[in-house]
Amino acid sequence: MITVTGATGHLGRLVVEELLRGGVPADQIVAAVRSPHKAADLAERGVQVREADYTKPETLATAFAGTDKLLLVSSSEIGQRAAQHRNVVDAAVQAGVSLIAYTSVLSAQTSGLALAAEHKATEDILRACGLASVLLRNGWYLENYTENLAPAFQHGAILGAAGEGRISGATRADFAAAAAAVLTGGEHAGAVYELGGDQPFTVAELAAEVAAQSGKPVVYVDLPVEEYTKALVGAGLPEAFAGLLADSDLGIGRGELFTDSGDLGRLIGRPTTTLAEAVATALKA
Repeated sequence: MITVTGATGHLGRLVVEELLRGGVPADQIVAAVRSPHKAADLAERGVQVREADYTKPETLATAFAGTDKLLLVSSSEIGQRAAQHRNVVDAAVQAGVSLIAYTSVLSAQTSGLALAAEHKATEDILRACGLASVLLRNGWYLENYTENLAPAFQHGAILGAAGEGRISGATRADFAAAAAAVLTGGEHAGAVYELGGDQPFTVAELAAEVAAQSGKPVVYVDLPVEEYTKALVGAGLPEAFAGLLADSDLGIGRGELFTDSGDLGRLIGRPTTTLAEAVATALKA
């Protein structure tokens, strides 16, 4: 039995789809979700849907019953992740899970990104729990940029504080395919995968690609981090989240969202999705 947590989220749902596409019987997949009604379509296809709330340990032990391999998709609740993930790991130990794969972040143990701290803490929890684990250190999603291009067209600019830092971006589908590959094949226990796209790019190159494909003027405007944070708050983001995004841009400038490991392409057995392909898909949406 393979259990995927957060299975109604962007990444988790794609992992379930990859497992089904890869031939895993639906009744051997558990979609562990906070709100089971949101996974009704998966249940109709034969996937086992079980309630699993990271903040309610009593739901986790039941959700993980009979699980051989577990994918822990990191919580979206920044500031609460480590405690929530500890609940998941404790429940996995209780349920006798044989392997946990965790969606971490590039170079989590050494990264200076503010968002890396909770991933590092979770990796430490996994190492101490006694179960075999696989670390899927995901890079930046291309969708972080392509899902909301409207402001770029409105203002003719993409703002940031990343300088000339290169980003090894890939699509959520690429990262989902890697997770599914780890859950279904080969010997991955103890592995640490640094996952990123084959063709890194700068935010200036992103802006140029958007401009070229759309035929609209879009340029990258690099700002001091304080100004970028203010711009994000002005656009309606909560101050704490704006600060985290701005800090991530500084990390990009330091090279912390770049990898040339090639791990992602090897795991999925194909080239990763390019920036140009992702932009083209976004513009068609």
